[in-house]
Amino acid sequence: MLTAREVLARRDQPIDLVIFDCDGVLIDSEGVASIVLSKALRTLGWMITPEECEITFLGTSLRDIVARAEAVTGRPVPPDFGASFSRSMVAALREDVAAIPGAAEVLELLTEAGMPWRVASNSSHEEMAVKFGRTGLAGLVGERQHSAEDMTRIGLNGKPDPHLFLAAARAAGVPPARCVVIEDSVPGSRAARAAGMTCLGFSPRASGVELAAEGAGVFKDMAELPALLGIGKQVTQPC
Repeated sequence: MLTAREVLARRDQPIDLVIFDCDGVLIDSEGVASIVLSKALRTLGWMITPEECEITFLGTSLRDIVARAEAVTGRPVPPDFGASFSRSMVAALREDVAAIPGAAEVLELLTEAGMPWRVASNSSHEEMAVKFGRTGLAGLVGERQHSAEDMTRIGLNGKPDPHLFLAAARAAGVPPARCVVIEDSVPGSRAARAAGMTCLGFSPRASGVELAAEGAGVFKDMAELPALLGIGKQVTQPC
């Protein structure tokens, strides 16, 4: 299994853009999302726990969740399932969501160093607005965000397809080979590889072997990221 440093050492292109996933990378929202999703799927007859949801659906799109639910239950998912799930998610996020430790400091350091960065997530824009607003990151992120819903509007897909990352690169005017993606999920790592981008797999609680299998270089602490990217200052975690 290669570390983030080892994967970066193999690059022959400069880094001109860093693309962050949102959930699990900048925002610690996976637990909240899994609880909400478990409740939603149980109304369809799938008695899945929040813990099982987190394992099964980490980084996946609503399209994939619906397809899996229909396969398990043998019944079509109601057409309003997505809208209802999104409303429940937004309500829950307004009450209980936090930033990943060190995420704000990393974004500030990259901004100060003049390193372009963007956010690309399977979450909706509404969900991201709540997450960034609640955690105080909205001012930093600004207009740098891309959602899978932008892709579905034009007939494309979010992760694990590469379209979302490629859209972020186009918006910044940077070729894919000069992009580095920060991801915590297999679908996200797979999307980065398909887009022709280097992926760093953020895995603070697990070995990261699944991310490494998709070609990601693994790192454990967000405070490591600036040094990995060649940004001089060290992130100091709050006590």
